[in-house]
Amino acid sequence: MSNFAFGTYRISDYNPQHIEALKEAIESGITMIDTSSNYMDGGAERAIALALRGFSNEVKLKIEIVSKFGYIQGSNLEQHKELPFEEVVEYSLDCYHSIAKSFIHSQLTETLKRLEMDSIGCYLIHNPEYYLLDAINKGTNKDERLDEMYRRLFESFVALEEEVKSGRILSYGISSNSFSKPQNSDEFLPYEDLLTLADSASQSVGNNTHSFSTIQLPINLLERDGLRCASWAKRSGLRVLVNRPFNAQFENLSYRLCDYDESSTYYNHLNELLQACDNKSLKPMFNLLEQLDANKHKFGWIGDYEYFLYSQIIPSFKKFLEVINKEHIENVLVFIDLFLQEYKRMVLHECSKNTRTKFKDLFKECNGSMQECALKFLTQRDNIDYILIGMRKPSYVNEIFALKY
Repeated sequence: MSNFAFGTYRISDYNPQHIEALKEAIESGITMIDTSSNYMDGGAERAIALALRGFSNEVKLKIEIVSKFGYIQGSNLEQHKELPFEEVVEYSLDCYHSIAKSFIHSQLTETLKRLEMDSIGCYLIHNPEYYLLDAINKGTNKDERLDEMYRRLFESFVALEEEVKSGRILSYGISSNSFSKPQNSDEFLPYEDLLTLADSASQSVGNNTHSFSTIQLPINLLERDGLRCASWAKRSGLRVLVNRPFNAQFENLSYRLCDYDESSTYYNHLNELLQACDNKSLKPMFNLLEQLDANKHKFGWIGDYEYFLYSQIIPSFKKFLEVINKEHIENVLVFIDLFLQEYKRMVLHECSKNTRTKFKDLFKECNGSMQECALKFLTQRDNIDYILIGMRKPSYVNEIFALKY
């Protein structure tokens, strides 16, 4: 039977609701919080520290903090431009990556500062396959790129064994999306030699045994290739953490495995905004709103809508509002804000209907919501120890714990 862990992707120290959700989860008995140095540019780790301040040491000792390193984004990327890190993979303009020894030591130092801790339970290499993806793009042959991947992992394991020896971490492991790829995929990260690398690393540092303890990977109703890796991990005495229980990828498309209710106030806010735009100067916005309403069911998943919102809708709204006076803008902005909140709920509802229809065979033997079915699939797996779930509201924490089997 799997346990739930609190996933802090998109958790910010600037959002009081996120802090309250963390506190609610701790009070509900959560025993693991998963985070990463790049989540909200360190904000997730700072949020954990803020949430834990109000609890006794006895409570804190029951909670394992799992953090990750590897990404060079945000402030790390700015620092890299001034004083470059070692062995950096420049994957895209805003996403670099490194698992070099010097980077590990510096990143752990910053993580511990943000968490206000002297040590953490587990430190994971975050998606080391960025090297593989970059090497594939550069045309490096498979044997060469795997040899270099293993070399980099060995050096990282040495650094992590050193951190175990110093007491700043209790164990380490790897979080990799590539563990869940088919074994014949170029992006697949072979895992069966990892413990041999860990043994060699521990010997080189002088530790009695290796401290490689954990793997993390995506597994859900639609992505099941990772179950093979999970079985290997359990046979090898490792712990298995599963992420993305609801955000699934299938045939190069993304799906949210959750049901969402239809907004009860959407049409009220749509009509209010249409009336505010029913004039010559805002006719283009009026037309766009009608198009949005007519196409709310056509988004593949919520991520598609959010990309469209920031790349197309908001820039268009800004352009349309340039032609009206400031006094009128304030009134229209109120209507826009209310409309966009409810439009997102409608998109979520339409996406969930489409997902349930497309995968009806998966859900026909499960009488609950899609999220209940998705969690049931995972909690009944003996080779999964923890399911990481993002819970950004106290109400969501309560909802998730009510679903626990």
